[in-house]
Amino acid sequence: MKKRELWTIVYIFLGIFIAMSGFFVYSVQLGARSVVNDSHNTRKKDLAKQVIRGTIYAADGTVLAEEALNSDGKEIRNYPYKELFAHVVGYSQMGTSGVENAADIDLLTSNAPVSERLKKEMAGVRNTGDRIYTSLRPDLQMAAYRALGSYRGAIIVMEAKTGRILAMVSKPDFDPNTVSENWAAISSDEEESPLVNRATQGLYPPGSIFKIVTLYEYMRENPDTYESYSYDCTGKITVDDAKVECYHGSVHGHEDLLRSFADSCNTSFTNIGLSLDIPDLTDTTDRFLFGRVLPTDLSYNRSRFSLNSASDTNEIMQTSIGQGSTLVTPLHVALITQAIANDGMMMRAQEIVKKTNYQGTLIKEYEPEEYKRIMTAGEAASMKQYMREVCITGTGKKFKGSSYAVAGKTGSAEFGNIKGMSHSWFTGFSDPDDPDIVVTVIMENGGSGSESAVPAAQYIFDSYYGI
Repeated sequence: MKKRELWTIVYIFLGIFIAMSGFFVYSVQLGARSVVNDSHNTRKKDLAKQVIRGTIYAADGTVLAEEALNSDGKEIRNYPYKELFAHVVGYSQMGTSGVENAADIDLLTSNAPVSERLKKEMAGVRNTGDRIYTSLRPDLQMAAYRALGSYRGAIIVMEAKTGRILAMVSKPDFDPNTVSENWAAISSDEEESPLVNRATQGLYPPGSIFKIVTLYEYMRENPDTYESYSYDCTGKITVDDAKVECYHGSVHGHEDLLRSFADSCNTSFTNIGLSLDIPDLTDTTDRFLFGRVLPTDLSYNRSRFSLNSASDTNEIMQTSIGQGSTLVTPLHVALITQAIANDGMMMRAQEIVKKTNYQGTLIKEYEPEEYKRIMTAGEAASMKQYMREVCITGTGKKFKGSSYAVAGKTGSAEFGNIKGMSHSWFTGFSDPDDPDIVVTVIMENGGSGSESAVPAAQYIFDSYYGI
């Protein structure tokens, strides 16, 4: 064989080798997204054999999840904070959840230098997956965890202008370090449901926090006259044999619209609800994303709203005050609250802020993202005014005297068949003039919003402002 022909063959085989190497890198790295997401593909475990799962960090750079070796030298996923970040960071055994699920592909992708990746792949050595940096703050996560105490429920803390999640707590919780060992027990525990992230998946009657929607719709339908609204509360209202009472038999007397909202007067808001155009109200709930896709990468349940033109009087009365068949998730409530704080613009709920390779080289930054405008800036300003009054003279007046200003709404959401049993809600933000954070609290069977949820939210605001 001539020398020239020999070199031709060498070049051909070299070209084939380079092409195959490039395709291999593409399949493992750039093609990882389709490999992981394809429901008919069983290669995820194979991908994990080729890449060491990346590390997840908090906003301050502390580790939230990492690969480690146990005492037997076996590789494990280590969660240093144990139960504290259980739901929002999630787990990566027995499936994935939380950030582990949202960033699954990125954590199993290595953007190490190409030469290093090829060298390791050819040597049969695993590359190291990319790092994920979150917006989660351990100090606020701990504050939310403590504020929720022994209650079942959830707390979300979110930046008002960006939608970035600073803390997310759900109870009952679990230790993600022992998910595999305890899977049979925790996955079958229907009473506690510890694997359910109540912040994003828990569906609750909104109670009086739904009056935010009712108030907005009344203002929208009556832009020139809503300020002259007047109502005399006797503690109960009966229409077509359907009856609504104010919480714990309260009688508020003469109420304008501002006082009706601040006092959370059920009978006044029932009266308001009966005056609304139901198709218009349905359009508003659509715009507020009831029953719609929410802007988040976390797993969630859609909220439910079922009023229509065929709904009877009782359904309308109950829905107007957040009872009936309406159900919401705390995340959805937090997003609506965030939009009001942000002059009507809803942001994407974001918990991942950047991705780097294992050496710290920046791969991608995730900027805050506007999702949709749900109301005008002028409408949002009016809503802020009403929500501020709640926290000065109304059901949230425990905030009065704080060194920071809060605007919000309390809620007492009745559930079950036993009269008097209610979930405790609060959702609000600080500071109304230049909003910092949104705090949304749901405490199952916690009584009135002012009784349980307001003190919990106050503890978190205090922690944020270093009080």
